Amino acid sequence: MAEIGFYHLTRTSTDQALPPLLGRTLAAGERAVVLCGGAERLAALDTALWVCPNPDWLPHGTPATGRAEQQPIWLTETDEAPNGARYLFLIDGASSARMDAFVRVFDLFDGNDEAAVATARQRWIAAKGAGHQLSYWQQGGRGWERKL
Repeated sequence: MAEIGFYHLTRTSTDQALPPLLGRTLAAGERAVVLCGGAERLAALDTALWVCPNPDWLPHGTPATGRAEQQPIWLTETDEAPNGARYLFLIDGASSARMDAFVRVFDLFDGNDEAAVATARQRWIAAKGAGHQLSYWQQGGRGWERKL
């Protein structure tokens, strides 16, 4: 079973919240897959990660750049982990049928979008029913706050 954290974004966008989480992933010696909601979103995120200020270096690749096995972070719109990642990041409402293949899953969703919150609740119910270990984090005034 995977440890799945639901990250309720209330103060920043995914493009702002994701880089620090990916930076911590790399600092922990792990690889990551970021499952995006579509090709345009993947391309935009690719650009955003190259120019993000914190951390200032997030080495990553996409199906367009190739060499997945060499990429510590792999951006994709396909439910895959060709870089051997053990950490999965779900954005844009993406879901995976392969959660058991990962040690940790980060489900980031926009708390200012009622539809995104509703679908995150459905993903929570499905993950709980599948027996995964769940946690819920919400952005607060001093960063991420774990909620019960």
